[in-house]
Amino acid sequence: MDDKEKEKEKEEKKHDGTENEEEEEDEEGNKRTVVLGPQVPLKEQLELDKDDESLRRWKEQLLGQVDTEQLGETAEPEVKVLNLTILSPGRPDLVLPIPFQPDDKGYAFALKDGSPYSFRFSFIVSNNIVSGLKYTNTVWKTGVRVENQKMMLGTFSPQLEPYVYEGEEETTPAGIFARGSYSAKLKFVDDDGKVYLEMSYYFEIRKEWPATTQ
Repeated sequence: MDDKEKEKEKEEKKHDGTENEEEEEDEEGNKRTVVLGPQVPLKEQLELDKDDESLRRWKEQLLGQVDTEQLGETAEPEVKVLNLTILSPGRPDLVLPIPFQPDDKGYAFALKDGSPYSFRFSFIVSNNIVSGLKYTNTVWKTGVRVENQKMMLGTFSPQLEPYVYEGEEETTPAGIFARGSYSAKLKFVDDDGKVYLEMSYYFEIRKEWPATTQ
């Protein structure tokens, strides 16, 4: 096989997904291409060498307790964000299903100015392990970006039960100029750049908490 045929075969493998490439630098700072093997569905990986007891235990130790019911035939992981819960001391938890359902004014929720609060997310991972899952939440007021929160959640294996992540407690801005309408964009993405959720919404900061329904 001549060089042209080898190059053609290499390009075909790259396009059909049977070969992956990454670039890395050696000790002298020179870049070199590393050819990786094809991405294989986790279900298939677990089936390989299943009769080898020591290898099976090693895989269990490496992957944790993977729920095989959540494994699909595809190599691509799936993440479904179920809800966002807003927590504030002395207030009932506000559980918001995703996508948000805005009120008559178009707001997904309202917060009291100068109040502590935190976000709690619930999400399910299926098909395969998701690596480096993170979320960003960017907030604007009158077209000016006032917050750009980025949080690394971690790496998760498929399981039936939802994962729960609770962010650090923060405090809403206070004062008359802090009140009003805000726009925001929420995004969940992994290390490979795959986006699982990208959602724009509006919320309000008010002088008082909205009345709770019993």
